[in-house]
Amino acid sequence: MTESRDYLELSFRSIQCFADDGKLDAKELEELVRIAERDGVIDANEIRVLRNIISRIKPEEVDDAMKRRLSELENKLITA
Repeated sequence: MTESRDYLELSFRSIQCFADDGKLDAKELEELVRIAERDGVIDANEIRVLRNIISRIKPEEVDDAMKRRLSELENKLITA
């Protein structure tokens, strides 16, 4: 079986998300997670890229919706 290259799409898509207004919102994060999950599993490369993306989110930009989504995602990444 060939390795998934979804992590590359995640990287490129995240650049677009941050480029439009300089930050990532909950809707954009959800789009990125959908890319990672579309094959049914979040693999190690996708986890690495998602963690890198999350590390770029500034605390002052995190609203309640984003806080909830980040918490859900962190739980998902821990169990992946």
